[in-house]
Amino acid sequence: MNPSTNRSMPPGAIIPELAYPDVRAAAAWLCETFGFQERLRIGAHRVQLVFGGASVVAVDRPSQGASMDSVLVRVNDVDTHCAHATLHGARIVNPPADHPYGERQYTAQDLAGRRWTFSQSIADSNPADWGGQLFET
Repeated sequence: MNPSTNRSMPPGAIIPELAYPDVRAAAAWLCETFGFQERLRIGAHRVQLVFGGASVVAVDRPSQGASMDSVLVRVNDVDTHCAHATLHGARIVNPPADHPYGERQYTAQDLAGRRWTFSQSIADSNPADWGGQLFET
């Protein structure tokens, strides 16, 4: 099953995940200052924001250490993509796994140590079923 939409995922093929020490304050600032709209709030650690047909996700940065910024990329087949990345030397941080929010994902590290998560929609998941709060955009 590979639905074209999953209510738990923001729109866009490439979605930056930007780390902030205060996710809620950052989301409010991005909305007020740059015109983003809050799409989905996930606990106190993630907020999906949309602008036009694109998205950005504000994520919690637990400490002042190294940057926690990462990139989320939507793909059609996570397993094939992971096999290709592995063949070409990517360091797989988290192997492909199914998640309750309707996505199958894996995470790899690039040459600079930046994390990339590749995600395939496998179900249309209602965010309320796993603790998310969806806003109309």
